[in-house]
Amino acid sequence: MATPIGTPAQQFVPVQEVRDGIVVMKDGSLCTVVLVSSINLSLKSYDEQKATLQQFQNFLNTIDFPIQIVVQSRKYDIRPYILTLENRLKEQTEQLLQVQTKEYIQFIETFTEQVNVMRKSFFVVIPYIPPVLTKKSGIGKYLSFLTPSRATGNETVSDFEEERTQLEERVSVVEQGLTGVGLRLVQLGTQEVIEVLYKTFNPGETTGQQTNQ
Repeated sequence: MATPIGTPAQQFVPVQEVRDGIVVMKDGSLCTVVLVSSINLSLKSYDEQKATLQQFQNFLNTIDFPIQIVVQSRKYDIRPYILTLENRLKEQTEQLLQVQTKEYIQFIETFTEQVNVMRKSFFVVIPYIPPVLTKKSGIGKYLSFLTPSRATGNETVSDFEEERTQLEERVSVVEQGLTGVGLRLVQLGTQEVIEVLYKTFNPGETTGQQTNQ
């Protein structure tokens, strides 16, 4: 079925709202986004690489819920760094330092014009689907009209807090597992989640790579 002309783009975004750092989807499910550091395995010995991969495998075997690993690649904005160098150039009093600073600025500008300097961010998306949604399969989906739709805003505060508690327990499991691998995790707040969502649905120079567990 063709999409009517003039349909708002927001209709195709599956997110209903972001509440206290928790993403509430239109189907009533919840998820949270965790920023994760990275490890350069190339700098580790063979035994260390093997141990790290084994710990990560153990982590995946431990969790009994799905997660999504998202890698966002974004072109690095070099302009603030160039501006800092130019300000330092103005403060230089020695001619030799002025020449060296100018040459360095030119080198950075030329290098970034020829090579795309990318900044990668790693996220783990942890979902929670309430039981009332998972039961809507088979005959349950045909009887769903008997219960209010969660997407209509009929969810109570107590419902949200209870489901948030379940989600936080999953976050703790993921944090414990990935910390054992040697990674650092930070759970994103509301504004940070909104920024990630904006970059996801408005990629521009951003390219995303997703891997489902």
